[in-house]
Amino acid sequence: MRWLGAYTASTLGDSVYYLALSWAAVSSGSPAQAGLVVTVSAVPRALLMLVGGVVADRLGPLRVVIVSDAVRCLSTLGLAAVLFLASPGLWVLAAVGLVFGTVDALFLPAVGALPPRIAERDQLARVQGMRGISYRMGSVLGSPLGGLAVATGGSKTAFAVAGVLFALSLPLLCALKLRPLPGGEGPGTAPGEEAREEDAPRGGGALRDLTGGLRYLRGHRVLGPLMIVILLADLGFVGPLNIGLAILSDQRGWGAAGIGWVLFGFGAGAGAASLLLTVRGRVPRAGAVMGWSMILGAVAIGTLAFVPQLYAAALVAFSIGLLAGLNGVLCGSLVQTEADPAFLGRVSAVSSLGSLGIAPLGLPLTGAAIGLWGPGPVFVVSASVCVVSGALTLLIPALRRAELPK
Repeated sequence: MRWLGAYTASTLGDSVYYLALSWAAVSSGSPAQAGLVVTVSAVPRALLMLVGGVVADRLGPLRVVIVSDAVRCLSTLGLAAVLFLASPGLWVLAAVGLVFGTVDALFLPAVGALPPRIAERDQLARVQGMRGISYRMGSVLGSPLGGLAVATGGSKTAFAVAGVLFALSLPLLCALKLRPLPGGEGPGTAPGEEAREEDAPRGGGALRDLTGGLRYLRGHRVLGPLMIVILLADLGFVGPLNIGLAILSDQRGWGAAGIGWVLFGFGAGAGAASLLLTVRGRVPRAGAVMGWSMILGAVAIGTLAFVPQLYAAALVAFSIGLLAGLNGVLCGSLVQTEADPAFLGRVSAVSSLGSLGIAPLGLPLTGAAIGLWGPGPVFVVSASVCVVSGALTLLIPALRRAELPK
């Protein structure tokens, strides 16, 4: 529960920080400048994510998570102090954004590698479900909390609130007791093939560790194809459910309230999936369920662009959230149960690279495509990419037959 409390506090801090950053950027510059400030953190996150996986494997995920939250705490509190004393301009916001992007590149692989250190293998699906609930709580509660802080004292107060939330996570993280992980080979690893001794992070340079991790993934019968499936699913999913949804709502005349209702439907569906897996713990035939949920979720994504009524769009979004939440937890659980302990950081980095590193950089392209051809064709193409990811899951025997531990 300490880990969940720390993760929830950190997620709340993230939500408040990004709302405060958006408000401060809009208040200090033009819309184009504000957009640049808000997206500047995506560049170091994409470029350094794989390096972050190496760092997590070398130093240990808990140590990296603690240092990352400490840096985010000091950065946001420092920015709040600067804004209380002066009006420094957009360059300070951009600099903090770069710091956050760099820290995220270290934090995200580490936090993905941490659950196997605090739970037994047969409980990882339940832990992933609880993590999903914490994430949804942080996302749902963080925005109104940030909005209240901005309304009360401006963006400087919101940055201070974010810093306090990051600070709250630190004692909880420091109090965590980690369970030892056995060395050796993980599930699905053929002796002498995937989990080779020279690939583990035990000396040598970071580049050697990185290439060793990539060799490990390439040779693993489950993780190798699973990384491709996750990347395709992320590339097809992120665009429509981010900038695509905003443009669709504007064209339908739903307004900001409409976006809120559709996002609420999506969040409720994803939360329901996380709650189901938290209670149930294990899903039989995890690989097959994951593949079919990807395909059904893709159909729902393509349908969303052709729904004229807001209430119907919210219901479709609920189904997308339910199916995406289900396959997301299953993907994460399979990553953690199949990966050799020595490679968890690097495997988590690769699995997160699509949704948190590469896909956000393609949002301007998604927006331009919708401007040229409308939301219908773009949503259908994105859904087709998700269908491919689900089809690959069902067509590759090792993935289709993948099971979570009993």
